[in-house]
Amino acid sequence: MAEIADNLRNAIDDYLYSCGVFLDFSKAFDTVNHTILLKKMERYGILGIPLEFFASYLTNRQQYVQMGNTVSSQQTITCGILQGSSLGPVLFLIYINDLPNCSSALTFRIFADNTNVFASARDLKVLEKIVNSELKKVKIWCV
Repeated sequence: MAEIADNLRNAIDDYLYSCGVFLDFSKAFDTVNHTILLKKMERYGILGIPLEFFASYLTNRQQYVQMGNTVSSQQTITCGILQGSSLGPVLFLIYINDLPNCSSALTFRIFADNTNVFASARDLKVLEKIVNSELKKVKIWCV
């Protein structure tokens, strides 16, 4: 939070208009694509046995629902990471870590599944155009 306050303070000191957008990736842990996550881990240098461990941890997981005596059929999970696990937040951060690469005009502050995006400009109309065009890039990254 100190970085956010510093960003705003610096913009005010420089007589700039600022815009902050607060993104809450609801159900974010449930949407992590295992294939994409493993490719990103490989790109970050996680190779060999550690990568095989994570692949084993993520793939061929099964889930079912039980209500009383009624049990659904098992389904293979292809997306999502265990939210209550100690690995969950770390895996999610690896997954989302490259989000700031989608825009050089925005400043990103990532806090697990909450992300703050900031931009500043001398002219309000210019700021509006920057934020709107750069948020389109963020949306593309998210998709």
